[in-house]
Amino acid sequence: MQEQQELPPRESMEFDVVIVGAGPAGLSAAIRLKQIAQQNGEDISVVVLEKGSEVGAHILSGAVIDPVGLDKLLPDWRDDDSAPIKTKVTVDKFLLLGPAGAARIPNFTMPKLMGNHGNYIVSLGNVCRWLAEKAEAMGVEIYPGFAAAEVLYDDEGRVRGVATGDMGVGRDGQPKDTYMRGMELLGKYTLIGEGVRGSLAKQLIEQFDLDRDSDPAKFGIGIKELWEVAPEKHQQGLVQHTLGWPLDSKTGGGSFLYHLENNQVAVGFVVHLNYQNPYLSPFEEFQRFKHHPAISEVFAGGKRIAYGARAISEGGFQSLPRLAFPGGLLMGCSAGLVNLPRIKGSHNAVLSGMLAAEKVAEALAQGAQNTQLDSYDSELRASEIGADLKRVRNVKPLLSRFGNYLGMMLGGFDMWCQELVGKSLFGTLHHTKTDAASLLPAKACKAIDYPKPDGKISFDRLSSVFLSSTNHEEDQPIHLRLRDEAQQKLSELDEFAGPSARYCPAGVYEWVAEEGAEPRFQINAQNCVHCKTCDIKDPNGNITWTVPEGQGGPNYPNM
Repeated sequence: MQEQQELPPRESMEFDVVIVGAGPAGLSAAIRLKQIAQQNGEDISVVVLEKGSEVGAHILSGAVIDPVGLDKLLPDWRDDDSAPIKTKVTVDKFLLLGPAGAARIPNFTMPKLMGNHGNYIVSLGNVCRWLAEKAEAMGVEIYPGFAAAEVLYDDEGRVRGVATGDMGVGRDGQPKDTYMRGMELLGKYTLIGEGVRGSLAKQLIEQFDLDRDSDPAKFGIGIKELWEVAPEKHQQGLVQHTLGWPLDSKTGGGSFLYHLENNQVAVGFVVHLNYQNPYLSPFEEFQRFKHHPAISEVFAGGKRIAYGARAISEGGFQSLPRLAFPGGLLMGCSAGLVNLPRIKGSHNAVLSGMLAAEKVAEALAQGAQNTQLDSYDSELRASEIGADLKRVRNVKPLLSRFGNYLGMMLGGFDMWCQELVGKSLFGTLHHTKTDAASLLPAKACKAIDYPKPDGKISFDRLSSVFLSSTNHEEDQPIHLRLRDEAQQKLSELDEFAGPSARYCPAGVYEWVAEEGAEPRFQINAQNCVHCKTCDIKDPNGNITWTVPEGQGGPNYPNM
């Protein structure tokens, strides 16, 4: 890249509020800001930046949603025929899988919060598209295809907005004929709702030391496929979760099968990223899982129509960073508001977006700008969001310490105690190390021999990535930054046997061994589905995920 002073100046646009990310949190914040403005007869200018080619293109979730957030944001949504929320949960199953059989865990043994009746099976991407239409109708400006690449600060170190990435930069870092300078979006307040392990949220947490009083962040990887199954195998409204095989007792994770409308079934597999064995491949575990006798019959004769992957925040209450910084707030999965045992976060994302909007609107009404709204942090923790996370706070630490089976029983016991008497006998257990630090050296582990895909129920990575419609401009700087190439060879390969080739669900990373030469680390950035697993699990923290050019990445139609 040329020297900074040689670049043309950025154009800028000013708004009252700049929102990064058109997910449930960002769009709910935008809608709530406009609702408040209308109620008060005022105007609050709001812009939402979305790095996907369209709203929903980068949204991936199971998803079974708890409508508590939507009920507050848009109370009449059930009367809206355009709402893509049609399939109510009718059957709720939880299975424990062994290598050849399955045992159903009775629903009455599960704490009430684990039940799904009253919830809805949806495509969260389509829900976001619908919310975006609502927001735009209220006057919100939404700019898809513009990736927020840089946080902008004023002379006092307060956040004053963001800048989008430059377009038309070649792989060598030099501007091409199509070069276009990024734009500054300046706001009195900046709200960050860019999802799990967002690049700007990560920078802000480090810049303002927001995690100094919290436990290490914890994550999982969720891999999902959407299938069209035979009508006789479809049961609209069925929700099924599993625990156990093919994962061993020390490796956390599980699966979901959600039967939507139109003979579609969403199937997904979650692996907690604090797994120890560097030979483990979450993608291969997912493919193997689908061959279980209790699962495979659903997909026999069916057609796989979509694929994707996404990191999931799992740290919960103990891992929440401080959520307010000078000039802005963290919302939704950028804040880590997922309830792990429920596998739900969109309701908390909506509620956090609403609360953020209310705090910003209050500050704007007082003539303030770029201040630190600490009341957002304290009120969120004291709200129904905080209560939702606090009552399950020990589930993840118990799973980490005691494994899947004993950890699950202790976690269930803890949730029952809090449900019945309002207290936990464990107090608050803590996360002690990052997911990257959980990986053991290869010499301490056994390699895993995964079966080859059959092309009917199980598949390879490249054919899967094809279904995600992932696309990146090839002649651009690689958006996956390697800090130290030598360390990648000495540690990631020599000590840990190259786990990047296995934890990535898109075949981005390869160790290429050419005759007579040292193995070479190859990054196939065009394959990247933006799951962020590499940024989380690399044993040395040597890989940093950054945004590519706008519109790059997957193009999920209805995930």
